[in-house]
Amino acid sequence: MDVYGSYDVIVCGGGTSGVPAAIAAARTGAKTILIERVGALGGQMTLTGPPGFAYAHMFNDRGEQIINGFLGETHDRLLKDGHAMPYPPQELRSANSYAFVDPDWWGLLVFDMMQENKVHLLLHSLVVDVLKEGNVVCGVVVENTAGRQTVLGKVVIDCTGEGDIASRAGAPFEKVDKTDPVPLEPPSIAFTMDGIDWEQVFKYTQENAEDMCLMAPAESLGVPKEVVEAGAANIRAMKSWRDLISLGGISFNKISHQAIAAGDYHEFGDLGFFFTPREGGQVQAILQHSAQVANCDCTDIDELTYGEVEARRQAGITLKAAKKYLPGFQNAYLTRIGVELRVRETRRILCDHQLNWDDANEAKKYPDVIGKSAMTMGSRHVATVDTLGLYPSGRANPPEGGSFDLPYRILVPKDVENLLVGGKMVSATRDCALRFLPETTETGQAAGVAAAICAKTGKTPRQLETDVAPLHKELLAQGVILTGTH
Repeated sequence: MDVYGSYDVIVCGGGTSGVPAAIAAARTGAKTILIERVGALGGQMTLTGPPGFAYAHMFNDRGEQIINGFLGETHDRLLKDGHAMPYPPQELRSANSYAFVDPDWWGLLVFDMMQENKVHLLLHSLVVDVLKEGNVVCGVVVENTAGRQTVLGKVVIDCTGEGDIASRAGAPFEKVDKTDPVPLEPPSIAFTMDGIDWEQVFKYTQENAEDMCLMAPAESLGVPKEVVEAGAANIRAMKSWRDLISLGGISFNKISHQAIAAGDYHEFGDLGFFFTPREGGQVQAILQHSAQVANCDCTDIDELTYGEVEARRQAGITLKAAKKYLPGFQNAYLTRIGVELRVRETRRILCDHQLNWDDANEAKKYPDVIGKSAMTMGSRHVATVDTLGLYPSGRANPPEGGSFDLPYRILVPKDVENLLVGGKMVSATRDCALRFLPETTETGQAAGVAAAICAKTGKTPRQLETDVAPLHKELLAQGVILTGTH
């Protein structure tokens, strides 16, 4: 088998963890290659999204910025060129504040950043196996139009989303059995619509504020009635439809039930949407909870294939129902649809620390912190018109509006060496999984920095756990860790 090349750091997967991992490794001085199975970069941002929470969680509920690094840099660059919306005013910033960006310009920007940082790209190449000496990973096997090739590396980072490489390397993992009483979170197809009369949308929200909520039936999530009513008042207080965008997304739960009752809509999602900015101040609606496949195990190729077919069936029904039922959508049309399912839940790799309920609920701090999160834990997606439910553990919020630490050890798999993970498969209990884009970018960026340091110093990722000073120094330099936050 031919050797394609030898590198300091190999990043497997070019999604929202792999892209910042590769850039961060290169900026830390490592000769870096990024291997991606398709011809585009971006994963859930460009291929299957963008997800509504793409640029949320950047602040805690005190208004302090807790995530920056790659996420902050890309937002600022896109904002400067007119392809992003600004952060909310300081007094309105919270963990659920939104700063939407144009996903297609984002996709172009990250290619520019790869070139700027001299990351070697190997596209249209699927990583099919790992190379090991004992329990030490020393490279990967790829397959592409040229056949099979090996890529040698000092450190490998699995950013595939599903933990394909880590599991093949022998790292232990957790995966939900389909007989579990709490079903798998559903994969979904996202799609974007334009041609919307936003004034009609706004008029409806003003006149029906009591039926509106933020992408979820708030009562079912244990939100007090007075908070729900305050949210409705929030909508009534909006000055224009553009101000409505600051709420991030809106749900048409009542209309969805009406469409189902009339036989014009399916039962697996909601006719709600988030917003996507386009050039010239244009805004489009992105529906990402409207075509969802119940209890689909996406590590089973037959179920994954079924999911792709079923989600598209639902998408066709949704498009027709949106035009018929949603206010302002009478002349709306499809502009963009995800090229594959956005997978929410598969493997979680077991690492030297497993992020857990107490970490979030007690806002725990760790000496090996590589990033922070203010994300509410415990919510889960369900393939129903309500779209969101709870895990049996309930909800966990960092106390006093603060944040909790993401320790480096959630990136270091057990039982193998010279391997790191980034993205949604990092080590966490099911109810605390870090699958949202802000957390995938910061875990990816931290993994890239750690891998580069290990490649340069000869330390293994596990040895770095006991001497995190070089890691912290570089994470501070790249803006991943911010001082003065809680």
